[in-house]
Amino acid sequence: MAGLPGPFLCGTLLGYLCLSGLAVEVKVPTEPLSMPVGKTAELTCTYSTSVGDGFALEWSFVQPGKPISDSHPILYFTNGHLYPTGSKSKRVSLLQNPPTRGVATLKLTDIHPSDTGTYLCQVNNPPDFYTNGLGLINLTVLVPPSNPSCSQNGQTSVGGSAALRCSSSEGAPRPVYNWVRLGSSPTPSPGSMVQDEVSGQLILTNLSLTSSGTYRCVATNQMGSASCELTLSVTEPSQGRVAGALIGVLLGVLLLSVTAFCLIKFQKERGKNPKETYEGSDLREDAVAPGVSEHTSRADSSKGLLERPSSASTVTTTKSKLPMVV
Repeated sequence: MAGLPGPFLCGTLLGYLCLSGLAVEVKVPTEPLSMPVGKTAELTCTYSTSVGDGFALEWSFVQPGKPISDSHPILYFTNGHLYPTGSKSKRVSLLQNPPTRGVATLKLTDIHPSDTGTYLCQVNNPPDFYTNGLGLINLTVLVPPSNPSCSQNGQTSVGGSAALRCSSSEGAPRPVYNWVRLGSSPTPSPGSMVQDEVSGQLILTNLSLTSSGTYRCVATNQMGSASCELTLSVTEPSQGRVAGALIGVLLGVLLLSVTAFCLIKFQKERGKNPKETYEGSDLREDAVAPGVSEHTSRADSSKGLLERPSSASTVTTTKSKLPMVV
């Protein structure tokens, strides 16, 4: 039992050395970072390890909504040299250079809206194989709303509905929108005026002439506000349509009146016409007089032709004066 403390003590010391020399730990803030556009952001990153010749530090960036695997480097430190890279290379640096004393804080100047995203601080030290050498920091660049654009759509006549829209192209966090009516005109009833603060849309229903006026949209976030205005003009139903319908009715009535007049005149003229007269030359020579058979008529006709004097002339007669043969 006397020889036990020696090996036990050696094992304990070896375990302590392994735990202290083969681990690297990176620490970053757990809360997201928000900074106004144009300011300087400091992304704090500290680490603990025994810095050796193979020590390396890398800062990288990934855009919002993309996986970590899509990150791209923005700064390297290796072999005692610092290498900024990428589109942010002129605006990034380290708070301490060289970063070999446990501090690897990134400094980003004149931040842009495009700087919003996730930043990765990674420390590599080849002797340290058991490591948690990665830290993530979420940065949001705060931007006031840009001047919104106002537009309208719908039927802006009495009884119709209209949609007013408002939108800012920039703003972080995302702006909320509020519509107000300017002037002293009566405010539309709550049921006929519904707005969505997220989409910036205002719906006006059952429009009346009193709905006309100037409406203002205000876009707001924690960085400021901006607004635009729109004038809504509600009109009576199209007078051209009413006039067209009235003219159509009048033309229809006029057409019916003319038709009726022509029919009445035609009936009167037909009743006033005298009996038609015919010239003797219009009579057919083989016409059969009433009450006379066709055979008799033919015989008399032949006889009459034989006895007719050569100087006889055509005689005009009417149907009522036809000779009756007994």
